[in-house]
Amino acid sequence: MSKRKQQYSDRPSDYLGPRYWPTWIGYGCIWLIAHLPYRLQIWLGKRLGHLMYYLAKSRRRVCARNIELCFPELSPEQQRKLVIDTFKSNGAGIMEIGLAWCRKPSDFSHMVEETGLENLIAAHQEGRGVLLVAAHFCTIEFVGSLMSLLYPVDITYRAHKNPLFDALMKRGRKRLYGAVVERKEVRAALRRLKEGNVLWYAADQDYGPKHSIFADFFGIPAASITATTKFAGFNNSRVVFMSHYRKEDNSGYHLYFSEPLEHYPTGNDVQDVARINGYIEAAIRKAPDQYIWLHRRFKTRPPGEPDLYKKRS
Repeated sequence: MSKRKQQYSDRPSDYLGPRYWPTWIGYGCIWLIAHLPYRLQIWLGKRLGHLMYYLAKSRRRVCARNIELCFPELSPEQQRKLVIDTFKSNGAGIMEIGLAWCRKPSDFSHMVEETGLENLIAAHQEGRGVLLVAAHFCTIEFVGSLMSLLYPVDITYRAHKNPLFDALMKRGRKRLYGAVVERKEVRAALRRLKEGNVLWYAADQDYGPKHSIFADFFGIPAASITATTKFAGFNNSRVVFMSHYRKEDNSGYHLYFSEPLEHYPTGNDVQDVARINGYIEAAIRKAPDQYIWLHRRFKTRPPGEPDLYKKRS
C-alpha cells in the first residue's frame, strides 16, 4: 500500500475543513458550468483560454518555445497564431473536465464517432491484455467519458497534491473506468494487463532521466518513458495507439484506433520508444492546437546539451 493511500482518504466528504473551501467553491463552479449548453461551454472555454494567453506569461513562453522547436517550418506569425489557438483549445478542455466528471456520458452519445474500434476489440479478444497508448491532448478527460460508451478500459493517472481535488478526480473517473491506477503503482497496472484488461496509458511526458531514454520527438532528442515497452512485454500484451480530436465545428469528437503494433516490443528500447513517439507526433500534426503544449516536453536534456527553455537575452 502506498504512503498516499495510508495518509489520505478517497472520500471527498472527509475534506470539509476551511483549508478546502476554495477547492469546494471551484468544484461547485465546475459543476454549474457543466450543466450549461455544450456549445456555450466550449465558447466560454475558448474565451478563457484566450484570456490566459495574456495572463499566464510563463506558460505562454513554454508553449511558444515548444511550437518554435517543433514547427520551425511555420513563420513567426503562424507560430504565434498556433500558440493562441492552443490556449483556446486548452481552455475548452478545461470546460470538458466538468462534462466528464459531472455529467452522464450518455448525454453526449450522439457526439462520438470512431474509426478502427474493431482493431481494439480484436486485440482484446486475444486475451493477453491490451495497452492502449495515447497522448495528452486537451480533450483527454472528456474523451475518456465518451470512451466508456464504446469499450471498457482501465486508466493510469498521476495523483494530485491537493487531496480533495484528487478525491474528486478519482470519483469522477471511477464511474467511467474499470480501474483507476496511480502511475506509481506499477504492479497494479501489470496485474490489470495480466488479467486481460485494456489499459489506457499516455506515453508522452518527461518524467526525468531515471525512467527515460532519449528518442527523437519532432526531430529533437526527448526524454521518453520506457514503460510502454515494459508493460507490453510483461504479458506479451497487444499495443494499440489511440488518438482523439474535437471537431473543428464543435459538433463532436472523433476517436481513432490503430491496428495492433506488430513486432512490439522488439527488445531495442530506443527503437521501440522512437516508434511510439512517431505515432504521437503524427497524431499531433493532425490537430496541433489540441495538444497540451503548456508543459516543458524537452525539459530533460542529454548530457552536455543546453536548457531549451532558458530565457534568451
